[in-house]
Amino acid sequence: MAKPIPKTGSRRNGRINSRKSARKIPKGVIHVQASFNNTIVTVTDVRGRVVSWASAGTCGFRGTKRGTPFAAQTAVGNAIRTVVEQGMQRAEVMIKGPGLGRDAALRAIRRSGILLSFVRDVTPMPHNGCRPPKKKTRVEIRIEGISREINDSKI
Repeated sequence: MAKPIPKTGSRRNGRINSRKSARKIPKGVIHVQASFNNTIVTVTDVRGRVVSWASAGTCGFRGTKRGTPFAAQTAVGNAIRTVVEQGMQRAEVMIKGPGLGRDAALRAIRRSGILLSFVRDVTPMPHNGCRPPKKKTRVEIRIEGISREINDSKI
């Protein structure tokens, strides 16, 4: 007779760990997206898995106050506080966007006590832009004294 295979992952055998386990993260990547209306800070591990994130909107700023440097500084502080508790010591910083919160976010990251290995600007820049749309041609049709203009790109 065959032995029964014990189930190790069933609900009856023990408690289900519903909370995410806090991983020890010695090194990570801090992504800062600074637009004119908001600043979003995402902290990931080196593999790209999100560990912590914050934005000026989740920190309690509303309306035009979300785009301010102080809102960016507060968002960085909230995002980094949790990862410092998990043991992050070194980080790389990627800054994207034209917003006012870029410099304030970088200043707040430097004051947090995390050693920065490098700071990179990853704002997307168009080299020569997209191809412009085809010019529309104008055709005028006259029928028994009624003139009508037609805009058409394929005639």
